[in-house]
Amino acid sequence: MSVTDEIKERLDIVEVISNHVPLKKAGRNYKGLCPFHNEKTPSFVVFPDAQTWHCFGACSTGGDIFTFVMKRENLDFGEALQMLAARAGVELKPRETAASADEQHLDLLRQILAEAAVFFNYLLNRAPEAEIARSYLDLRGLVRETWEGWQLGYTLDSWEALKTHLEKKGFAPAELEETGLIIGREDGSGFYDRFRGRLMIPIRDALGRTIAFGARQLKEDPERPQPKYINSPQGPLFDKSNCLYGLDMARKAIRDENLVVIVEGYMDVLGSHQAGVRNVVAGMGTALTESQLRQVKRHSNNITLALDPDAAGDHAVLRGLETARNALDREWQPVFSPTGLVRQESRLKAQLRIAALPDGLDPDELALSDVQRWRQVIADARPIVDFYLNLVRGEEDLTTARGKANAVERMAPLIGELGSPIEREHYVQQLARLTGSSERLVAERVSIVNRIAAGQARTSGAQRATEAVSRTSGDGNASQPPSEAARAALEEHILGYLLIRPDLLADLDAQMIDLHVPPLNPSDFAGAENRAVLTALQDALPIGEEWRPQDLSSTIAEALHPHLRKVLERAQQLPTLTDEKIGQDLIDSLIRLRARNLGEQIEHLEVLILECQDTGDREQLRTYQDAVESCKAQIRHVQKLRFNRSMSGALALASAQGRPTHHAEL
Repeated sequence: MSVTDEIKERLDIVEVISNHVPLKKAGRNYKGLCPFHNEKTPSFVVFPDAQTWHCFGACSTGGDIFTFVMKRENLDFGEALQMLAARAGVELKPRETAASADEQHLDLLRQILAEAAVFFNYLLNRAPEAEIARSYLDLRGLVRETWEGWQLGYTLDSWEALKTHLEKKGFAPAELEETGLIIGREDGSGFYDRFRGRLMIPIRDALGRTIAFGARQLKEDPERPQPKYINSPQGPLFDKSNCLYGLDMARKAIRDENLVVIVEGYMDVLGSHQAGVRNVVAGMGTALTESQLRQVKRHSNNITLALDPDAAGDHAVLRGLETARNALDREWQPVFSPTGLVRQESRLKAQLRIAALPDGLDPDELALSDVQRWRQVIADARPIVDFYLNLVRGEEDLTTARGKANAVERMAPLIGELGSPIEREHYVQQLARLTGSSERLVAERVSIVNRIAAGQARTSGAQRATEAVSRTSGDGNASQPPSEAARAALEEHILGYLLIRPDLLADLDAQMIDLHVPPLNPSDFAGAENRAVLTALQDALPIGEEWRPQDLSSTIAEALHPHLRKVLERAQQLPTLTDEKIGQDLIDSLIRLRARNLGEQIEHLEVLILECQDTGDREQLRTYQDAVESCKAQIRHVQKLRFNRSMSGALALASAQGRPTHHAEL
C-alpha cells in the first residue's frame, strides 16, 4: 500500500474539506459553495463513496483529498503530503527499493489465486464430480447467478489436480505453497493440494481480488474426519483478523443504508445478497477486530450484529462488542454539572445493535424464505445496552449488594456513551429497577464513570492513535474499488511511456490539438501521485538528449519515488514499438481515459439530478442537467474520435470519400 493510499484510508474527505467549506448533506453526497470561485448557488460537491470532490460551476474541476489541499492551501504535492500525513498519523519513511519487488511478488501470488478461482469455478460448472457441490448449492437455495457473481467453485477430491493445473500455467511449487493452495509433504518428496473435494468460496479484498479461499466439506468420511469449514492459512495476502467476507460486494449498499450487518458465515452473506439485502458481511470465525472495524466504519458507523439465539453468553461475541465500542468514533458534548460548571463528556457517534435471529434459522435461510422478515429482524435490532442488561441479569446475583454494584459498574459506561439524554434516562431507570437502587444514585455513578473515561481518553488518546497507526491495517487498498484500479492502470500506462520517451509529450499535445481536443493535462489523472509526476515531467521540459527518467527523482517529493519506480518498471516491460505506434497508443489511451472520466462524471451528475428532483430544487436541477448535456456532447466527440481511429472507422471514412484503403495505411 502506498503512502497516499494509507492516508486516504485513514482520513475521510468529507471531514477534511468541511474544515474549509461548510458542507450540507444532500442524499448520499455533500454540497457547499465552491472555495475556488465566487458563487451564490452551491456547485461544489463531495462524493464520500468515491472519496472525491468536483466543482460543477465556473471551476469545472475536481480531484481527491490531495488535490483539494494542494489547491486550497497553494501547496505542491510534497507539502500536501506532509500536512495530510501528520493529520492521519502516518509516518513518512523513505521506502526501500525492495518495496517495489515485494509488490510485484504479491501481484504474482494474487495472479495464482485468481487462476485457482477460475479453475475451481470451471469445475463447479462442468465437472461430473462436482454434482455434489451443485446439489448442495441448490439445496441452500443459491441460484447460478450467485455462483457466478461470487465465483464459487469446486475442487476435485484429488491430491494433485490443482497443483498440476497451475504448474502447467507456469507457476512454481514454491510459489503455490506460499499462497496456501498446496502443502509440502513431510518426507520432502513433493507437494499435495490443501483443498480436496470441497465447495470453494473465494475470499476477496476490498478491490475484489482473491486473497484466500474458504472451503466447505461436502461429504463426511469416518476414516478421515475433517472440519466442516477450513480457510487458507495466514500468509502475505491473507490475515483473517483483517478480513470481512463480502465487503467488496457490500460497500455501496452499506453506504446507501448507512448500516452494516455482520453475520457469522459465508452462506449467510451469499443468501442475504441474493435476496436483495446487500449491506451484509461476515467475520472469519473470530471475534470482531479493530482492523475489521476500521474497514467498516469508513462506510458507516452503524453496526448491527446478527447473532444466533444461543450466542448471548459467547465470550468471543462480548470481546467483539467491546472492540466495536472502543473502535467507533466519538464526539465530545458539553454537560452542566450540579454546581453549574461545564464539563465535556464522550458520546458514541454511532449505533451498535444486536439482531436476534428466530430460533433454528440462519440469516441465509431467513433471507431466502422470507426476505421481508429478514429485513424486519434487522430493523428490530436492539441497542447494545439491552443486550448487556439481559446479560447482567443472568450473570450477576442481584439479591446481593456486590451483584448490584457489579451490574451498575458494568452498565454505567454503556449508558454514559448514549448520545440521547432521553435514552440515557430510560436506561438509568431500567438499571435502577433491575438493581433496586434509586435513579439518583445510578445516574450519579453513570456520570462519574463517564468522567473517568473521558479523562483517560484525553490523557492516552495520542498514545492509542500512535498504536493504531503501528498495527497492521488489513487490506491497504480498501479505498480503491476495481473501477478506480482500472483507471489508475490506464493513467500509469500513459505516464510510463512519457517517462521513457518525454520527447513524445510535445507530439502528443500537438496531435490532440489537431483533433480539436485539449492537450494532456494533470487534471486528466485522478490519482494524486500520477498528477504530481506528470506535473514534474511537464515542468522539466524542454529536456536535453541526456535525459534519464531517474533524473526526475531530484525534483519530486521523496514519498513519490516508489511510485515513480513502479511506473517506470512496468513501462520498461511494454513491447518495443516504433515512435509512430507509441504516439498512436498514447492518443488512443488518453481518449479512452477521457471517455472513462466523462462517464464517471455523468454517473455523479445523474445521482445529483435525482436528489434535486426529490427536493424540488429546480435551479440546481437545470445546472446539473446542463452539465450532463455538456458531458454527453464531449463523449460523443470522444467516441467519434475513437471510431475514426479504429480500423472500421478508417475503412468507413475511406468508403465515404470514395477511395480504396489498404491495411498498410491503417
